[in-house]
Amino acid sequence: MAKVRQDAWSHEDDLLLAETVLRHIREGSTQLRAFDEVGDKLNRTSAACGFRWNAEVRQNYEQAVQIAKKQRKDRKRALAKQNNVYTPPSVQTSQQENETNRTIEEEVYSMLNWNSNREQAQPETTPVTESYQEEYSIDLDQVIRYLQYLKKEQKLAQSSKASNQKLAQENEQLQNQLENEQKRVKELEKELQTMKEDYQAFMQIVERARKMVVFEEEEARPIPKFRMDKNGNLEQVAK
Repeated sequence: MAKVRQDAWSHEDDLLLAETVLRHIREGSTQLRAFDEVGDKLNRTSAACGFRWNAEVRQNYEQAVQIAKKQRKDRKRALAKQNNVYTPPSVQTSQQENETNRTIEEEVYSMLNWNSNREQAQPETTPVTESYQEEYSIDLDQVIRYLQYLKKEQKLAQSSKASNQKLAQENEQLQNQLENEQKRVKELEKELQTMKEDYQAFMQIVERARKMVVFEEEEARPIPKFRMDKNGNLEQVAK
């Protein structure tokens, strides 16, 4: 069922919107979820709730928003301390940057909805005040910072992609070199085995030759002859 409501915002509606947004900020949620929750309760669109918050309500709760953000940080630190979780400084900086970027994204979303639903939301809002125009210019600065952040992230992503491609190429080259070296090792092992076999065959040939020489020497050596004298003693017969 579509949410259609044209009556003006009451003080109670503004109070409900402010309390809900501040609660979501304290609990670490987003303003977009707060707008959805208020929209369900008041039968209004989340875009109308976001427009009302940025155009009229927020300027009255700037100090409360800052306090809620501080309470959110203190709550996270307390939870981390209870869990004995150590967060390095670099990670803390990244978390703070993510929180800032999330807030900027919320502001961008609210501004885009404000532009696209301006005429539709006009009957249930009052004219834009000068204070809101100042806040709107601040939102534009945040949009610019967010776009600069996206550009920086895109450059980092492209740089990481190029670095990964270079590492992949180097890894492939090293893999090819390793395969070539393994093939070379196998060839050397095969050559070594062949040399061992040739050496063993050579030693067998040498051994056979040595035995043949010894056998020939024994055959060439004269065999002595003996005879028995009258007394029964053996004496060698001269050649």
